Amino acid sequence: WTKTKYSVSYYAQKTIYVNGKNKSMVVKRFGSEKYICETYGVTDAKAWAKEQVALMNQAEKEETSPVTMEFFPSRDITANQKRCFNGGYLFLQCIYHQLGLDKISKAISVKHDFKYNLNAILSRLIYTRILYPGSKLSAYEDSHKFIEQPDFELHQIYRALSVLAEESDYIQSRLFKNSLKLSKRKTGIIYYDCTNFYFEIEQAEDDKQYGLSKENRPLPIVEMGLFMDAEGIPLAFSINPGNQNEQLSLIPLEKKLLTNFDLSKFVVCTDAGLSSSSNRKFNDDIQGNRAFVTTQSLKKLKKFLKTWALDTEGWLLAGEIPEPGQKPKLYSLTKLDPEEDKEKIYYRSRWIKEDGLEQQMIVTYSLKYREYQETIRNRQLERALKAVKKGKSSIESKRQNDPKRFIRADHATAAGEVANKTSYYIDMNAVREESIYDGFYAVCTNLEDDPLSIVKINKRRWEIEECFRIMKSDFEARPVYLHDQDRIRAHFITCFLAMIVYRYLEKALDEKYTCGQILDCLKEMDFLKFEGKGFVPIYERTELTDDLHAHFGFETSKEIIPINKMRKICAETKKQEV
Repeated sequence: WTKTKYSVSYYAQKTIYVNGKNKSMVVKRFGSEKYICETYGVTDAKAWAKEQVALMNQAEKEETSPVTMEFFPSRDITANQKRCFNGGYLFLQCIYHQLGLDKISKAISVKHDFKYNLNAILSRLIYTRILYPGSKLSAYEDSHKFIEQPDFELHQIYRALSVLAEESDYIQSRLFKNSLKLSKRKTGIIYYDCTNFYFEIEQAEDDKQYGLSKENRPLPIVEMGLFMDAEGIPLAFSINPGNQNEQLSLIPLEKKLLTNFDLSKFVVCTDAGLSSSSNRKFNDDIQGNRAFVTTQSLKKLKKFLKTWALDTEGWLLAGEIPEPGQKPKLYSLTKLDPEEDKEKIYYRSRWIKEDGLEQQMIVTYSLKYREYQETIRNRQLERALKAVKKGKSSIESKRQNDPKRFIRADHATAAGEVANKTSYYIDMNAVREESIYDGFYAVCTNLEDDPLSIVKINKRRWEIEECFRIMKSDFEARPVYLHDQDRIRAHFITCFLAMIVYRYLEKALDEKYTCGQILDCLKEMDFLKFEGKGFVPIYERTELTDDLHAHFGFETSKEIIPINKMRKICAETKKQEV
């Protein structure tokens, strides 16, 4: 304790051994004598402080003393008693609370005045979607795998889905604002893309409609539109009917960003399939601080522009700066060396005006990209050839990346008579026509920035495609088995939130590990519980588990974690402040 002229203050002090010397360290400040007496209702502050130190010593002793347990080969284990629990979700729980999702749940609960624990339901829907993806029934059952047991019933989950669907816009906008307190969001450049999810049903209804499935499945689908920031973290999403043109989905969701998210200054990046004239014009708002960058299909250009884009003469070399007063050196694509120039990027740009919209078109060429496209197409040709030999390709296709686009059907004999049997073959003219574009890549924008910086911006679109892949494959967001419209929307809300929580976890680990490595690690972080004793980790300690503990500030890789210590860890994961 320390004394001043007016008061006495008390501390808990500990002696530690550092660099061969004893050192005193203050581990807790109890406060002044007056504060202790008034706060804890005691008359002797010194005696109270000594009692607290004794309790702290006892707790520390319990955590460091050996734990003895007896096992008998002849004794049965207790019937109907769960012994193994997962603790990997605790790292997800930290992020859940850092993002303030518990506060969002509380605000919704107050608004709707229901009795069940929405926070517990939402958090478990997210944790199980990441760790044990499945139905809502399996989510309820799998919630019992966690150290902290659920305090809700299955029927309450289904009731909560309707509420989550109703509050979808509020959840998305509030979550974005909460995330700004956690870290700065890079929203100067945002990415937009669409995908679809199929249903194991035959009858189309509501948003579940027959449309162009990206997985070639003849089943009703819904369409998801997703905005993502420049770090790969989702911003907002929408669910639309499966038969709606995906180009129509961008503007309504972007308007929500402008109003609900208080965003006004950004560049929207899309692929060619979403770059309609109306979408470009909507973001042709330089004075309003909005702009667009979109992939441009060279095949769909007007003839004179295609001729210019594919002209082999007059190309600039990226990174080459001419001497003062000198003109930049121009290169011919026909004279490039396959080895020396493989890693180089060549480019050209010009301004065009179409439909009253002025935009800069930038075309790049790379030998490495050409080689990549050739490799992909050759693999697709192998698959197409196998299909032809098996005689199973009854459908011709013009879809990009579909091997069937190279297959043609012959329904007549050489004499021109109607054939009894249809024959299929590889159209080499189609192959040659497509190969003309190998190595070329084009974008259009209303920005006046350096051409290569614009191309670099657009090439980060792969991260939004990765978001969709993780949702579909790792989080098993499809097929969707729910029927009611609001429950379907709630399903995608939990997938969207799970994606955000996962992305923050990925970044907390400095993106050192793959999605599979992270999810497998969390799933395997199981503990064997011994009643009255503690939790024994039965997972393998690795560099990844060490990194998780180091970042989140708690440790579970001890030989045994006492019951009270584990209870404290669980409580600490919920005290993360936004």
